[in-house]
Amino acid sequence: MNAAPPPAPAVATITVSDSRNESTDSGGALLREMLQAAGFRLGGHAIVADEAVEIQKAVSTFAATPGVDAIVLTGGTGIGPRDVTVDAVEPLYARKLDGFGEAFRRLSWDQVGARAVLSRASAGTIESRLVFVLPGSPKAVALGVEKLIVPLLQHAMHMIAGGGHHHHGP
Repeated sequence: MNAAPPPAPAVATITVSDSRNESTDSGGALLREMLQAAGFRLGGHAIVADEAVEIQKAVSTFAATPGVDAIVLTGGTGIGPRDVTVDAVEPLYARKLDGFGEAFRRLSWDQVGARAVLSRASAGTIESRLVFVLPGSPKAVALGVEKLIVPLLQHAMHMIAGGGHHHHGP
């Protein structure tokens, strides 16, 4: 008798914005739609202000929620004075995944040119959860989900759980 496959990962989402609400959160709506279309289960969703304490509280709540495997935040990754998402989340990381931000900026370069270097997209782990921080624009959300999060999430979860190493080559 074959064991049932593990359930699809559950992903909680957080929109960071001083101006968005449920009806105007197009980036957050697209994020959840794309995650679900990719076969992931949706965890909770929150919209929080660009305030470090509020961001950390939302991330910590989802990180402590049983059944949540990953958290994706959107918004607040630029260099403006109110863009504090990365500054709030990175101190919570047990491990930072530098390659995520590097890859995101490389892929963004093809779409927006030199402006890609102004993004501080980031990823890391908090306990056994993966955390991804994306810019708030729908184009950036689509790029990050399609090209990075969907291809990486299940393998990264397997690694966090102690299930092996990177596979190099065929």
